[in-house]
Amino acid sequence: MNGGETISEKKKGSAQPSTKEILEKINGYEALLILKALADEDRSIANRIEQIALENLRDVDIESVASEVYFVLNSIEVEDLWDQSGSTTYGYVEPGERAWEMIEESLEPFTNELNRYLDLSLNDEAKKYCMGILKGIHRFDTESTSQFKDWAEDAPDDLFDRILDDWKKSCRVPEYLKEMEEFIEGEIGY
Repeated sequence: MNGGETISEKKKGSAQPSTKEILEKINGYEALLILKALADEDRSIANRIEQIALENLRDVDIESVASEVYFVLNSIEVEDLWDQSGSTTYGYVEPGERAWEMIEESLEPFTNELNRYLDLSLNDEAKKYCMGILKGIHRFDTESTSQFKDWAEDAPDDLFDRILDDWKKSCRVPEYLKEMEEFIEGEIGY
């Protein structure tokens, strides 16, 4: 503090924060509340919010998703597996089963995002997002030299198949099913 000013004295003398300062300091929940309030007040603002949200949601890059999935899976440390498996005070945790669970847990944010696209009926985006997930899993399965991967040998293939099957069940667009088949054959060679 300058010259022995207390925090409350400093606050009394300071000017109101600028709009920019406020926007930089609000958290996601506060931003959501503000957006909802603005949308409720003015239908044209609500339409613009929806337009911007859809523009952001429609920006799905298969390669970016694949890289994120690969990075997340490849970042799982074998030491974490060892810490979470084997003999515990509650019994025995089989390392292969725990490795499987760790991969599922790592993929959960991606499958949740895929489901969000499906819930919003953004079918093309869901297809692209699914392609990215599958490509990332396949890259992990074929390229990773992680020690962790050795503990869950079947997990990448099985989870690949499960995610693909779940997406196929929700896909209502025959062309997208065909595009997915071509992608898997051409890009992944599966």
